[in-house]
Amino acid sequence: MLAINSTSALTKYNVLNFGAKPNGKTDSTKAFLMAWKAACASADSTIIYVPKERYLLGSMAFQGGCKSPQIIFRIDGTLVAPQDYRVLGKSTDWLSFEGVNGVSILGASHSNCPSGATTLSFTNSKNIRIRSLLSLNSQMFHIVINGCENVNVQGVRIIAAGNSPNTDGIHVQSSKNVNIIKCSIKTGDDCISIGPGTKNLWIEQITCGPGHGISIGSLAKDLKEEGVQNVTVRNTIFLGTQNGLRIKSWARPSTGFVQGVRFMDSLMRNVQNPIVIDQNYCPHNLNCPNQVSGIKIKDIIYEGIRGTSSTEVAIKFDCSPKNPCTGIRLQNVNLSYLNKSAQSSCSNVRGKALNLVRPESCL
Repeated sequence: MLAINSTSALTKYNVLNFGAKPNGKTDSTKAFLMAWKAACASADSTIIYVPKERYLLGSMAFQGGCKSPQIIFRIDGTLVAPQDYRVLGKSTDWLSFEGVNGVSILGASHSNCPSGATTLSFTNSKNIRIRSLLSLNSQMFHIVINGCENVNVQGVRIIAAGNSPNTDGIHVQSSKNVNIIKCSIKTGDDCISIGPGTKNLWIEQITCGPGHGISIGSLAKDLKEEGVQNVTVRNTIFLGTQNGLRIKSWARPSTGFVQGVRFMDSLMRNVQNPIVIDQNYCPHNLNCPNQVSGIKIKDIIYEGIRGTSSTEVAIKFDCSPKNPCTGIRLQNVNLSYLNKSAQSSCSNVRGKALNLVRPESCL
């Protein structure tokens, strides 16, 4: 975990001193960028302070290459995006950090935390800490971690309507040594989505719902694709979600793989697909009919998964006929459907069930 020095020892840059207007109506983008430039150029550890009140911000990209060994963004106020998202222009991100090292985003610590950074993106960065933020009603993904190393996300709340498309809560790809802990995520897409090139990912104490669950994939979007490995998901709660624990790949060739995944201690409440591997994903039957997934899935453990399914099939393993799923293990799984027995479904999967497994395993 990234160590944070006492804020009293840091050189402070208050965005108000750079011309930020705390009225939620006047564009403060330039002031925030000027504060970043000053902090970045400092040889000292620094803090960029955002006092209470509301700040209207357009698209901002905070570039790395800083002299400062540590920059803390302390957000006690509310960051507001333009109501018309087209104002952001061609940018796909609202607030993005590129090539930074030792940056922390800290929200207010009290229970009535205001709306924090929406559509927050880190790319090719190291030693990142995101803590105690509320991201509200993002147009697209709320938090993206892409090509990063040593990232800690903790105490984040994410809220979007259950019917809002592509509003993934936290998306991780091409990154390693990422921890996501003690977060509450309500969204219209995946609560947490895990893309190619993810390695050493730890997810713990997550409450998800509404949303599409925690998903590895979609994979096999490209022929040449990095794998996903060493992922642990434990102590999670899913409330009325479309999926619980999901691995998903397109039905087409790929060099990608998934291995070394541990799903442990999850509670399902009225979840449509509590446990699912889908290697025949082909929405709208475009670009993948009559093809099979090249993704190799092996060494996946489901342990201590319990609760209720809103559909009769609580466990579904629909794997590739060319690359069957191997080393799948179910242990101490207890899922029911409408207070009665649920069912499991298996295609092209090899593995074993240990101890109590309900519904009865098809492995």
